[in-house]
Formats: sequence, structure tokens, C-alpha cells
Amino acid sequence: MIKFPGMSRPASAILPGMDNRSMTDVGGTPGGLGEFALGFIMTCVGGYLISNQVTVIGSYWSFWGANSFGVTLIPLLFGIAILFFNGRSTIGWLLTAAGALFILAGVIANMHIYFQPATLFHTLVMLILLVGGLGLIAKSMRSHRKPATEPATDQHG
Repeated sequence: MIKFPGMSRPASAILPGMDNRSMTDVGGTPGGLGEFALGFIMTCVGGYLISNQVTVIGSYWSFWGANSFGVTLIPLLFGIAILFFNGRSTIGWLLTAAGALFILAGVIANMHIYFQPATLFHTLVMLILLVGGLGLIAKSMRSHRKPATEPATDQHG
């Protein structure tokens, strides 16, 4: 650990040293590297398969009625014009940011997201891979140290 002159404790009081840690420790607990790796792979494969089944389609701009894209450009253009006149103008920055947010909101509002048809089996495989992987990742963060067993006592006297 790094020690600075005049400091009585190490520079990183939050993160303990790794002197007694193993490469198989995950999430600050002993053990679980295999479960974490398997869970990560399952989550990545399940997420890829699900996202591969999704189609995103854009439609015509209709934020505040038909053919209204030009109206959403007005605050952005006025804001940019004011910023070219005075780069420190608060109103210019607000209009520019508001205009950009209007355009972003319009693009998102006009997207249509569809899940492509898939068999029940394929859908279940995708979902089980995704949530099963997340479950294994969460399980790998728990301690895998076996609790010490108490010595057996003689019950016959």
C-alpha cells in the first residue's frame, strides 16, 4: 500500500490489501471464480440471442403532429445563433440543450421495437441463459468458505 509522508494510515483505507487473497476470490469473498465465469458467459450468450431477436424500426416524425420536425429545430437553431453571438449566454446554452433534447426525444418516440417470432423453446433457452447467468454471477459473490463444524459430542454418557 502507498504511504504518504505525514499520514499514519495507508492511502487506500477503503480497499484492503490483497496479501491474503487468491485469484479464485470473486467480489471480495473466497471462491466462486468458476461460477462467475460460467455466469458471465451464459449472460453474454443469452443477452446476444435476445438482442438478435429484436428489430428496431424508425417511423415518420410525428412528435407534435404530422411534419413537425422543423418546429423542433427552432430552439436548437436559435440557441446556436445566440451562442455564436455570445458563447457564455445561459439562454443560448439552455435553448441549444432543450432543442437537442427535443430532437432526441422525437427520435426515441418514433422508434418501434419488435420481438421477432421465435419458438417457445428458443425463447425459453434465451431467457434461461440470461437470468441463469445473472443468478450464477450473484451466487459467485457469496462466500464459498465452508463453516467450521463443531466436534461431535458423546451422547451416551
